Amino acid sequence: MTTFNIGFVIFPNLTQLDFTGPLEVLHRLPECKIHIVAKTLDPVRSDCGLILLPTTTFEDCCQLDLICVPGGGGVVGIMTDRETVDFVRKQATGARYVTSVCTGAFVLGVAGLLKGRRATTHWAYTDLLALVGATFEKARIVKDGNVVTAGGVASGIDFALHVATEIVGEETAQAIQLSIEYDPAPPFTSGHPDRAPASVTALVAPRYTKRREAYRAVLQP
Repeated sequence: MTTFNIGFVIFPNLTQLDFTGPLEVLHRLPECKIHIVAKTLDPVRSDCGLILLPTTTFEDCCQLDLICVPGGGGVVGIMTDRETVDFVRKQATGARYVTSVCTGAFVLGVAGLLKGRRATTHWAYTDLLALVGATFEKARIVKDGNVVTAGGVASGIDFALHVATEIVGEETAQAIQLSIEYDPAPPFTSGHPDRAPASVTALVAPRYTKRREAYRAVLQP
């Protein structure tokens, strides 16, 4: 079996769980190699202050079998960063899977990879997918051809298990799930606006108003 190369694109102010959630699943695939890719090898600070270290650069990265772009506040900046967008677009031409978590979908979008495709992203930004030519599908994970998009933050773990099932089969994917004891039992059912109390949604939704406008300004100048 040849090595399956998996690459995560990291950038300043990303949401680390968008990256580390699927990383915990996918690095357990047999015969895989993980590449943590950034513009340089300089440390990258996530939005919670966690410092991440790239293992390779855009220039030196091999052709990836799976590329994943996480989301976070830094997405607004890298959507207009030609070097990052070009890297994602170039890798996508040879990748078996082109993927994103949360608002990382918009990086795929500005690279032209979501045009005419079904996709999802964090619930607060789903209506903006149309600005990159995508059709929003109301699902935690959406697969359209070789493009896989996941909803907000924690959905990255589910996305990775779905992809793992395709790559190595259901039994091995289940073994990975067991090894990380992924058996979620949250104390509330408020993880999505469809299920959260209206008062909770009203408390959270305004936090995204300025962020949404920043995305819109880039996508629809």
